[in-house]
Amino acid sequence: MLENIDALLKEVQNFQSTTKDEIEQFRLKFVGKKGIMNDFYDTLKRIPNSEKKDFGQKINRLRNAVDHKLEELKQASQTEKTPEKEDLSRPAFPLELGSRHPINLVKNRIIEIFKSIGFAVADGPEIEDDWHNFTALNLPEYHPARDMQDTFFIEQDPDVLLRTHTSSVQIRYMEENKPPIRILAPGRVFRNEAVSSRSHCIFHQIEGLYIDEDVSFADLRQTIQFFTTELFGKSKIRMRPSYFPFTEPSAEVDVYWGLNSETDYRITKGTGWLEIMGCGMVDPAVLKNVNIDPDKFTGYAFGMGIERIVMLLYQMSDIRMFFENDVRMLEQFKSL
Repeated sequence: MLENIDALLKEVQNFQSTTKDEIEQFRLKFVGKKGIMNDFYDTLKRIPNSEKKDFGQKINRLRNAVDHKLEELKQASQTEKTPEKEDLSRPAFPLELGSRHPINLVKNRIIEIFKSIGFAVADGPEIEDDWHNFTALNLPEYHPARDMQDTFFIEQDPDVLLRTHTSSVQIRYMEENKPPIRILAPGRVFRNEAVSSRSHCIFHQIEGLYIDEDVSFADLRQTIQFFTTELFGKSKIRMRPSYFPFTEPSAEVDVYWGLNSETDYRITKGTGWLEIMGCGMVDPAVLKNVNIDPDKFTGYAFGMGIERIVMLLYQMSDIRMFFENDVRMLEQFKSL
């Protein structure tokens, strides 16, 4: 038995390898659960007491030799690796870049255009009261034009509602600031629309307001023409008479899109013209409601749905795509 231990001791001392598999096999042979050392420890329990001392010293020497050899092989494998230090700041794996939502991209572009001509951005609450959303905008109670907007009212308080347009931001701003006023009011609006399978309850609007002395309809037209040229690259517009309770006169703005493709024929219904926004001169009654003298000051307002502009710019046919969070659609805007 002792001779076998001496032979194994020489085997351990002479063992050399640089491959991970061979070293692991060496370790399992001697110190694994079914290895030689466990067999020797079991044998130690059964041999006579007179032989235990010599046998125990031999197997301890073998175990120490095995441990020393494993440590030696470990150190050798580490020194053989490239001495250059790894770059700890290097990413462990490629990071997927996110993308901006097309509504945010277009909203920010619109804001940039109007900021270049002096407009500032204003914000307001999405939960509004009747005064700021309707009455101050020349829509008193029971006014028939209120039926133009299907409103979400708070059941516990009929005076509280989800805003139906960002015009309420304009009212709040005019209450707290005196002319000259030149602001944009972007944000979400809420309407209970179920007229088609493509309608939705949440929309995004951006509205503009300019109040000062001697502001005319000609100023409004020039502003809108500048905007359409910057955003669409198309400067030909037309303004059709329309009706909004808070502006007088009021107009719908069309931009000439052209008839260069089949898509152009489809989206313009063969006319070449596309409606993009509503606008008008601020009604004197609205100015009175916010304590601005209508005899001294005049102004214009305009507003558009951001979803519609996005659909035109990116030729998207279904408004529901904006709210489905389809990654395949969003990935198309990574580089924008």
